Amino acid sequence: MNKLLLKLGIEEYNFGVSTGVSWRKTNGVLIDSISPIDNTKIGSVYSAGKDDYGYVMAKATEAFKVWRTIPAPERGEVVRQIGLALRNAKDDLGELVTLEMGKIIQEGLGEVQEMIDICDFAVGQSRLLNGFTMHSERKNHRMYDQYHPLGVVGVITSFNFPVAVWAWNSMVAAIAGNVVVWKPSSKTPLAAIATQKIIQNVLKENGVPEGVFNLIIGPSKEFGDDMLKDRRIPLISLTGSTKVGKHASEIVGARLGKTIMELGGNNAVIVSQHADLSMAIPSIVFGAVGTAGQRCTSTRRVIVHESIYDNVKKSLVGAYKQLGCKIGNPLDGEALIGPLIDGYSVKAFENALQRAVAEGGKVIFGGKSLMGKQYKSKNFVVPAIVEAENYYKIVQEETFAPIVYLIKYKTFEEAIELNNNVPQGLSSSVFTLNMRESEMFLSGVGSDCGIANVNSGTSGAEIGGAFGGEKDTGGGRESGSDSWKAYMRRQTNTINYGNELPLAQGIKFAF
Repeated sequence: MNKLLLKLGIEEYNFGVSTGVSWRKTNGVLIDSISPIDNTKIGSVYSAGKDDYGYVMAKATEAFKVWRTIPAPERGEVVRQIGLALRNAKDDLGELVTLEMGKIIQEGLGEVQEMIDICDFAVGQSRLLNGFTMHSERKNHRMYDQYHPLGVVGVITSFNFPVAVWAWNSMVAAIAGNVVVWKPSSKTPLAAIATQKIIQNVLKENGVPEGVFNLIIGPSKEFGDDMLKDRRIPLISLTGSTKVGKHASEIVGARLGKTIMELGGNNAVIVSQHADLSMAIPSIVFGAVGTAGQRCTSTRRVIVHESIYDNVKKSLVGAYKQLGCKIGNPLDGEALIGPLIDGYSVKAFENALQRAVAEGGKVIFGGKSLMGKQYKSKNFVVPAIVEAENYYKIVQEETFAPIVYLIKYKTFEEAIELNNNVPQGLSSSVFTLNMRESEMFLSGVGSDCGIANVNSGTSGAEIGGAFGGEKDTGGGRESGSDSWKAYMRRQTNTINYGNELPLAQGIKFAF
């Protein structure tokens, strides 16, 4: 494993601040990166403090003055080369993601592929930062709107996708002419450092100014709120819990800053009596247990028509039984379920099940922690299936662990109501071959989530679409579609090419 770390430039002790190619010697609190697979230390990081934050922001604000003047297609060329560098490092970085975060190796590799894909998307977008023209109501006038860079974009990411979410934001922000200050999770700092080192040669070879791609690692208590309060950062993109998002939104909102909030999910799959269960069951299983239930898009609730409820329950329990031998070391290509990130997550898993039972629910499968020689940490659990009611307080919450709640419905209108009747609004899905049901689900009276899928699960969003949700999920959108607009400031322009000065709305103002 030391060989892997050396290939990625990871040392036993690392510094937590970079402004591109150069690294700053930091002497803050030592952060140990602990693998959830076996609880061994992978490496350590000297974290950043307030002075380091000030240093990074000074570099970033100066770099923006230069980076915004470079034509967008040239910025796109840098991003294209970053994508190539990530392709070359995919296997190594994917393995490090698995080692540090605990997701299975296929998902670790898939996360790096997301980074590559968003680079490809951003390169194309660099030639399509289009505005819009319109006819003026005044003679000899022309009107149009256009988009300009915002400035410094603060990107705060979470442990479950330690590198992909940075790429979603940073690549799009960079082609839009912005510079990025990235604060990753302290639980997965080494993947962030490895990513920074992978892109260094690209930055150096292209003469990218120091301060365009910045990395700063440290506890939020050191400079987290400073970052949120900083008027030099017009946009904060934050991925995390709803609680953290509300705290951040209040601080950023107080200075009228912009935010992209990607917060909690409580995602449901509706299984209609018209569903193709050969598609629905595998999708539910992957959505519920993939990444050990530690995705914001993980399937948390399965809302099943009463006429097929028993059949779906039996099929899910049967599928979960088959997964029993597939829980293990995520670096093993045979494993389908790895560990939770740490002991706190295991405790949250256990507490949620206790609360569900106390409220009247019934655990029909799983729910135990795993021990034994093949489990080298106490972070492995058996994914749980719980019969429950949607109104239970614990069902209304997001537990970041592999628990799925089974809920019955009678009418399709009731199913939609159950889907929507939680505080969160990220991802949703319906399995049905009935056109009326699928169209109702996607209509204005259907799912209230930012993502709504038909005959496809809640988890595994493509980068080509805008990603994000409503309500307690925060309302932000990032990655594909026209999400690039969130990283730019919009400007409306009027040009008078005549020799008169008419006012809008026909107003007369003579003196």
